[in-house]
Amino acid sequence: MRRYLQVDVFSDKILKGNGLAVVVDGHGLSDQQMQEFAIWTQQAETTFLLPPREGADYRVRIFSATGEMRFAGHPTLGSCAAWLHVGGVPHQTGRVIQDCGVGLVEIDLTGIAPAFVAPKTEITEMDKKDRSAICDALDIADGEVLSAVHLDNGVMRNLIELSSAARVLSLNATAVSKPAFDGVSVIGAHPSNSDAMYEIRNLTPASLATEDPVTGSLIAAAACWLRHDGRLAEPFIMAQGTAMGREGRAFVSLCENGDVMIGGHAAIVIDGHVHL
Repeated sequence: MRRYLQVDVFSDKILKGNGLAVVVDGHGLSDQQMQEFAIWTQQAETTFLLPPREGADYRVRIFSATGEMRFAGHPTLGSCAAWLHVGGVPHQTGRVIQDCGVGLVEIDLTGIAPAFVAPKTEITEMDKKDRSAICDALDIADGEVLSAVHLDNGVMRNLIELSSAARVLSLNATAVSKPAFDGVSVIGAHPSNSDAMYEIRNLTPASLATEDPVTGSLIAAAACWLRHDGRLAEPFIMAQGTAMGREGRAFVSLCENGDVMIGGHAAIVIDGHVHL
């Protein structure tokens, strides 16, 4: 038997974030076993904690229902919460170092919620053909698009910025389903009196779902783009999952050295064992 946890990530309200399945002692499982179990859990992602390599507190492998991922945000915070829950003690107080497919990722435990340093993000203008195909499918007029960029932080994204969160929430997620589309996300600003500055949606997640409740890697990539665009001067909250009845909230901020930090609450919902 292996220790198994279910963690709710990116919300301070239980069952309103994004669920994560975590196998705490993943050592000895084959790639096939990990993939099959990730399919079986029916979660957006499933992670397997492994003995750390040099410089890390633990190693994690991240699987969606369709394959292994080099990095993902809610699995990073959820795996960290699981590791701490079962007695993990970081080498440095207040800081956890996770080893995953993109290398070492730092998780800061000293703020209002655990926060990871966003991986480096490559930013390019979206190809006109891709932009037109996405906008046509989602019934977005060309004049509604404020920005359209391609982002890569270990996961490929095509992000379109619209004029408002309301317009973002009005879109039909099923219009850009796989396999015809991949990596489609949209973002728009909330009114100034809202608790969140932006609403973001991941319409083609790595899982088999139509839409992802909260996507830390997407939020991290979008935050890096906003910094690059000169729009990350002050900390803010990014919302996701509203269209699905969730209340995902990510805390976006900058370190003194300019690194982008993505924070979110994580709560243990299930603690048990699996025969695996």
